[in-house]
Amino acid sequence: MAQETSRNVGPVVLLGPPGAGKGTQAKRIRERYGIPQVSTGDLLRQNVVQGTELGIAAKAVMARGELVNDDLVCDMVQQRLVLPDCKRGYVLDGFPRTAAQAGWLDALLDHELFDNSRPTRAWPIVISLDVDYNQLLLRITGRRSCPTCGRIYNVHFQPPRTDELCDEAHGTKLVTRNDDRLEVLQPRLTAYQEQTRPVADYYQRTGRLISVNGDLPMDDVTGQIFRILEDHHA
Repeated sequence: MAQETSRNVGPVVLLGPPGAGKGTQAKRIRERYGIPQVSTGDLLRQNVVQGTELGIAAKAVMARGELVNDDLVCDMVQQRLVLPDCKRGYVLDGFPRTAAQAGWLDALLDHELFDNSRPTRAWPIVISLDVDYNQLLLRITGRRSCPTCGRIYNVHFQPPRTDELCDEAHGTKLVTRNDDRLEVLQPRLTAYQEQTRPVADYYQRTGRLISVNGDLPMDDVTGQIFRILEDHHA
């Protein structure tokens, strides 16, 4: 898959529930177009480790067992998006997570669109990966990983040759991540519906939401996304 490192992609927002494949597709966009994947989780960890002013504030919030508020997250995102490697575009990973964050991002880009020093800014291309609920359950609860080599399997779709044993790591027993257990998954899906689904509704109202069939094979989903990105700037 050839890399297109001269194309101005602009901001890309991938939406979808846990297990929809956002991380995989974000990585493929990054590799094809040579633009960064901006993860709010990574930004938070980096700021805390580096002891920045924002990181110190976030650490204090987390120490109290509270969620980091929108203001802190948005400040971290803003500082990241003005770096030179974001000039042609970027993939937002885990952001916006709420309708308020989506509104903040639009306001930021509205300002940047009129900044002559950064003429490649554009409204975000918002792609929703739509996956059937039962398919999500099979994808996530069937996921297994090898603690030795890191290979990922799915007992329903990509099972190992021997049940629950890694093909490559000399029969190492596969493990299930805690987040992939049904009792953990269901609250995550509920939280998505209550908090993150309104982000899709926000972009739907603005006419900027593009839906992709996330039930298709991974390569087919990638092909749909690449066509959307390339048609958008044709």
